[in-house]
Amino acid sequence: MKPAPSNQGIPNSTASTRWILASLSLAILLPSLGTSIANVGLPTLAQAFNATFQQVQWVVIAYLLAMTTLIVSVGRLGDLAGRRRLLMAGVLLFTLASILCAIAPTLNWLIAARAVQGLGAAMMMSLAMAFVGEVIPKEKTGSAMGLLGSMSAVGTALGPSLGGVLIAGLGWQAIFLINIPLCILAFVLAQRHLPLDRPAAQSPRFDHLGTLLLAFTLAAYALAMTMGRGHFGLLNVALLLAAACGIGLFIVAEKSAVAPLIRLDLLRNVALNTGLAMSALVATVIMATLVVGPFYLSRAFGLDAAHVGLLMSIGPIAAALSGVPAGKITDHLGTLSSTLIGLSGMVGGCFALALLPASVGGYIAPIVLITSGYALFQTANNTAVMGEVSKDQRGLISGLLNLSRNLGLITGASLMGAVFALAAGTNTFSSASPEAVTHGLKITFALATGLILLALVIAIKAYRIQQPMLSRTP
Repeated sequence: MKPAPSNQGIPNSTASTRWILASLSLAILLPSLGTSIANVGLPTLAQAFNATFQQVQWVVIAYLLAMTTLIVSVGRLGDLAGRRRLLMAGVLLFTLASILCAIAPTLNWLIAARAVQGLGAAMMMSLAMAFVGEVIPKEKTGSAMGLLGSMSAVGTALGPSLGGVLIAGLGWQAIFLINIPLCILAFVLAQRHLPLDRPAAQSPRFDHLGTLLLAFTLAAYALAMTMGRGHFGLLNVALLLAAACGIGLFIVAEKSAVAPLIRLDLLRNVALNTGLAMSALVATVIMATLVVGPFYLSRAFGLDAAHVGLLMSIGPIAAALSGVPAGKITDHLGTLSSTLIGLSGMVGGCFALALLPASVGGYIAPIVLITSGYALFQTANNTAVMGEVSKDQRGLISGLLNLSRNLGLITGASLMGAVFALAAGTNTFSSASPEAVTHGLKITFALATGLILLALVIAIKAYRIQQPMLSRTP
């Protein structure tokens, strides 16, 4: 019997696997680049559309909101309708939205196009990770997850510098047009090398009510965390209450659904709960480095924007360089040991920032430790969660993993930013003293140390729960 073609099942050659990983890597790179490259363009966009900073912030918020709100639903839809075709649709949607962004005549047009781009990004991010469990041998899953983590970090690191060059040379439209050749390459690779979707045995059922309730809940929470830039008012409280009501309604709906979006028994899975909780906690801390870093470096040491941008890129670069080694370490040591090592490195880095005297070197070294530890943790955690998932749930679980990370980033931007401002004793950092911002940094990372220690406790507790179960397995 002849072997099946490589595009119809698990690839049977190293070359085929490499092309598949190249396709998935681009599907991860583009959403990360779409986030970071837009941030650097906000001042230019504010000038181009004669808008306030609060108005132009929605160029970023709309993208993150759409991605966060829909990432679980599109992951589940990929399980039902076919991951390959939905990922390719996501690439096409991201391409179209990038064109619409570049030709936007008004700010509202641009914001709407960015929301569409966020939907395409959700489709790519959720389904790319789901494909790893399907096409990569289990003993190489850690290495594949490490590569995808590296590509995410590359997109984050590349965005500010690439965006600055494009805006200076070609105008703000170029930060969206640069996506088009990358999208075309991603689509061609996916079309040629990803395994074909197998026809469903029966017509798939999609939980429309559950999807709407979850989207409403996540949108309410994300808006509560992003509106007001960390200053909570009545609107923020109302949105949080709406999110809490949404959770209750979603649980009720899932209990009675014939084909629920999220089976409630999944929420009793120790490995899944542990992985999602740790992912959210760690992402909250990672966002602290992005929120606090620019203010600390500029005010404590008097650095200009160019030098701040250069130093801020060191963390993402360290994560990018650590991704592939992290995958190999995970494959060699296992997910638990790698998770503990990664979290321990993050604890050490956060603790050092909370204690070391103010200096540029005393900031860079701990940041490298934090981001390298994060790369190892993320690779091991994603591998652990995705490794035991049944084929028909991979898109959903991948969506949940990405959701936990996004919610952590959103929470971190609000919570850690508020803690930093409170500890520094000011909301006007342009006039804050070096001593004030240094004190704010130390308090913020003291809290970050506690959050990572909590993640460590969760990991150890879950391991102790799982060990008796494993020992009873025949």
